[in-house]
Amino acid sequence: MTAHQLPQDRAPMRRYPDHWERYSLRERVVHWIWLGGIALAAAWSVSALDIEWAFFADAHEQAADLIERMWPPRWSYLPRIVQPLIETLHIATLGTMIAIVFALPVAFLAARNTTYNQATWLLGRAMLVMSRSINTVIWGLLFVAIFGPGPVAGICAVAARSIGFIAKLVAEAIEEVDAGQIEAAESTGASTLQVYGVAILPQILPVLIGTSIYRWDINVRESSVLGFVGAGGIGLLLYASINQFAWSQAIVILIAILGIVIISEALSAYVRSRIV
Repeated sequence: MTAHQLPQDRAPMRRYPDHWERYSLRERVVHWIWLGGIALAAAWSVSALDIEWAFFADAHEQAADLIERMWPPRWSYLPRIVQPLIETLHIATLGTMIAIVFALPVAFLAARNTTYNQATWLLGRAMLVMSRSINTVIWGLLFVAIFGPGPVAGICAVAARSIGFIAKLVAEAIEEVDAGQIEAAESTGASTLQVYGVAILPQILPVLIGTSIYRWDINVRESSVLGFVGAGGIGLLLYASINQFAWSQAIVILIAILGIVIISEALSAYVRSRIV
């Protein structure tokens, strides 16, 4: 009787490794290659930059000196920053609203299942890339040159940056909608706009609302620094305080910005949890 013909209780036992290993030898080699590549890339980046390492010697002393000059905060300056803080919130809110209006048609152009042809798809994708590739501060500089200093430039900068962000996520949601609802609407003779409004928009509405609220939360933070380029908001006072070395005022502004950001983050998380 051969070994494979032995009864089950007398069959040879399968041998296992003496100890368990999460990764095989080949996987470990691949991991080390990746880590080595990352280390080489980091070393190359550091060597390519002209870093003055001597500044690191007394960096802790400079930081301690800056904190000492900031403390105690000048709380009497707080009433002065209330109106700019409110203006910052208005800039973020209006910019987000404008972005939603323009992001929807861009999203339909950038989604493969709703765009008209390859040319319109490329046009939609180009708009996404152009909007997202330019930082809000750079948009602020451009609109300050067009509209002059003030909140209008800030609103336009926030909107221009947010269009690509919102449209990209909404376009991805459009591409994942249930095609059956679209076919059902088309079978009734509905026009293209009616199909968009009846079969697609209700499916992507949670994504649109959640993304818009999340973007508003981001815009509150970004609007606080637009004043550095003259685009209105609390950043104007922060920039002036830093230029005047009024650190006790600057820390009050930073604390106020932190408070607004925390409140907007909590509000954004609460609303998205209730909707999405």
